[in-house]
Amino acid sequence: MYVAVTSLAAFAFSQIATPGPANMAMLAAGARLGFWAALPFMFGVLLGKQLIIWPIGFGLMELASQVPLLFLALKYISAAYIIWLAWRVANMRLNVDHDPVGLGFRAGLFVHPLNPKAWMMITYSFSNYVATDAPVWIATAWIAGTLFVIQAICHPIWTFFGDRIAKTIIGTRLERYLMWGLAGLTVAFVLFALLRGEL
Repeated sequence: MYVAVTSLAAFAFSQIATPGPANMAMLAAGARLGFWAALPFMFGVLLGKQLIIWPIGFGLMELASQVPLLFLALKYISAAYIIWLAWRVANMRLNVDHDPVGLGFRAGLFVHPLNPKAWMMITYSFSNYVATDAPVWIATAWIAGTLFVIQAICHPIWTFFGDRIAKTIIGTRLERYLMWGLAGLTVAFVLFALLRGEL
């Protein structure tokens, strides 16, 4: 087999199910908008990862090895975007029925392309679970499909969890602390990865 699917799935689950910028954003979207209203954002996040899996599979890694500043620039642009999302989360309140500038499908599409954790997870997947003689289409399809299925399981759970948290604290003093806490966790994950040199 060209792709170690079982190992890939275990690794992907360990990355997708655990806290990170995308999961914190979905938790916050669920808390802010409610589960059903946050689904467009969640679907954007889900599909946004596909926007980077396929180009990596078809040669972006080769380009990056020839132009190393490309990944360096991506590292800081990504961190800045995720921190900006955290700032938006920190300033959101749960008690507004509908947010006209809420986190929608388009905002979700940009989470993974600008998420350093997603890039590193995908790069690691290609470099560790794909045979060197694997046809590009087969390897990329297996990685894309495996990550998509695991995201389709985990992302709604994070969004639903945010919705349940919100229902218990909406309109209370804890609301502000929750939003600041979610934003703080998001920034902490980004800074931790930057300071450890993992990005």
